[in-house]
Amino acid sequence: MSGTKDKAKGLANEAIGNVKQGVGKVTDNDRLRAEGKAQEIKGEGQQIKGDIKDAVKKP
Repeated sequence: MSGTKDKAKGLANEAIGNVKQGVGKVTDNDRLRAEGKAQEIKGEGQQIKGDIKDAVKKP
């Protein structure tokens, strides 16, 4: 998988995680907020992974 794909998946996971956190906050659902935070962190990791792949590819 290329760095760009990892970055895109990371951005998507971050966005979905943020939405889950917001819905969890509005509905006072701690489980949903926790899931959203976990997904956001996963997305941040994917973006870092994509950055590393891109850096390794550069001569």
